[in-house]
Amino acid sequence: MIAVAILAHPQVALFEMACAAELFALPRPEFENWYQTDVVSFESSAINSLAGLVLQTKTVSSLEDYDVLIVPSWPTSAGHVSAALEYQVKQFAQQGKRILSFCSGAFLLAELGLLSQRKATTHWRYEEAFRSRFPDVEYQNNVLYVFDGTIGCSAGSAAGLDLGLAVIRSDFGYQVANQVAKRLVVSSHRLGGQSQFVEAPILAVPNQFSHAIEWAQRNITQAIHVGQLAQKANMSRRTFDRKFRSSFDLSPKEWLIQQRIERAKGLLESGDTAIEVLASQSGFDNAITMRHHFRRLVGVSPKQYRAQFGAT
Repeated sequence: MIAVAILAHPQVALFEMACAAELFALPRPEFENWYQTDVVSFESSAINSLAGLVLQTKTVSSLEDYDVLIVPSWPTSAGHVSAALEYQVKQFAQQGKRILSFCSGAFLLAELGLLSQRKATTHWRYEEAFRSRFPDVEYQNNVLYVFDGTIGCSAGSAAGLDLGLAVIRSDFGYQVANQVAKRLVVSSHRLGGQSQFVEAPILAVPNQFSHAIEWAQRNITQAIHVGQLAQKANMSRRTFDRKFRSSFDLSPKEWLIQQRIERAKGLLESGDTAIEVLASQSGFDNAITMRHHFRRLVGVSPKQYRAQFGAT
């Protein structure tokens, strides 16, 4: 069982705290194995939070009993970090245990030097302040989340859900992550970066571009060409490519590949279909192409993935 600590403090953001609790602390009897999670604090009393809400947490002096630490948020201005908290979080990192930050939680990790020479991100509105205070961090400015070794950082508030689902997918597999996402009524794997959410107007009615994307998702096992998508969106190929990249920070071709890889992961987990057949069922021309992209995007071969996450 994986033991998780969610760090609470007097200025903790309630939405990010709730996201962490929903992902990792909610009982899930439908799964044989799940996380054992505590909301912890180094404070000796209850925490007064936003709107007069009081948080009763588990007071700890050590993080030794935990495997994963989640920092839901942290003040973005330079402030005092208690000696106990600093020591415990640094020791946690030195032991090679996983640390996840949601939104402004990256400020604590950077303050403690844990993100030096590492890739990290935070909410787009804090980018300038973060870069200024921590120039030694390899800031990623258009991602929903990023991993560097055992440390993962999410961007804006809801991107903590994306990071958490990625961790669940890594720990328990694609199908379990999908079930958790379905219960949350969110996508199990959003593509693209923060740019698609920054100052982007909401369309009053669905348009042909969104219909083309939905059509591609429904028909991902078929041979789909980018020109075909452009036609369905009633756009020139050049305009469609530009619109697609501004929306997803990906080329249409790369997006199609990633969608097919997600399909392949689900098939690998749910059965023992031959790789050659599975490649076709995922929309790839052949198994060689699928293996290439699978290893490039997932980091292991389809065979290794099935051995780790397959139903047997």
